[in-house]
Amino acid sequence: MAEFDKLAVVTGASSGIGFELAKHCAEQGYNLVIAADGSDIDDVAETLRQFGGDVEAVQADLSTYEGVDELYAAVAALGRPVDVLMANAGRGLGKAFLDQDFADIQKVIDVNVVGTTYLLHKFVRDMRDRNAGKVLITGSIAGLIPGSFQAVYNATKAYVDSFSLALRNELKDTAVTVTVLMPGPTDTNIFAVADMRDTKLGTGKKDDPAMVAKAGYEAMMRGDGHEVSGFANKMQALLSNVMPKGMLAEAHRKLAEPGTGKE
Repeated sequence: MAEFDKLAVVTGASSGIGFELAKHCAEQGYNLVIAADGSDIDDVAETLRQFGGDVEAVQADLSTYEGVDELYAAVAALGRPVDVLMANAGRGLGKAFLDQDFADIQKVIDVNVVGTTYLLHKFVRDMRDRNAGKVLITGSIAGLIPGSFQAVYNATKAYVDSFSLALRNELKDTAVTVTVLMPGPTDTNIFAVADMRDTKLGTGKKDDPAMVAKAGYEAMMRGDGHEVSGFANKMQALLSNVMPKGMLAEAHRKLAEPGTGKE
């Protein structure tokens, strides 16, 4: 029986990979603090309490300093160290860059880059000072590819992928490990939110978020630097290292351009 003597903090936990990460932690005996910007995070907390641990839900906009501070304060109020931090909150955005509303562009950058960076700065500093803890950051293989018709999203994930590996190196002489999870297309609501349901990416085959979360969790526990989940995604990651960037951008265009998913 799980002892529930550890604490995991999971962001973007209301659905998709984030929910599956939180669920997997609960199954492994972690108490949880879960965060998302929607009120449904409270319903998710009720579901996760069925595994027997304590679950605290925080509804906060993690694209803002105030939202991250709210989450940090809620965790600090528990008076217990964070054993695992899963920085999973993210936002997608499709269509041509020049046709996007800049407010939507700003939101993607604020969630994926600014909020994630600020979250890690606050929580991982405590881990370093304590010399203990494991971190899993959700990046993407999209960060390896120039993202035609997902230009801003892919660029933010390139930042996350690179930042995660750099932070890992900075912490190599400590007991804190950093792992970046780099999934490919996954069966979550990101394509609906990003208005990409008429693209090949939106209509094509996708990975099971539970499988992706399990792979990420296991990589984190091993202390691996990164995890590309799924064989096809591993092959795509390898190809991204050898194919010319122009070819990668053109290949991505064929997947992400509006109308490509129609019969």
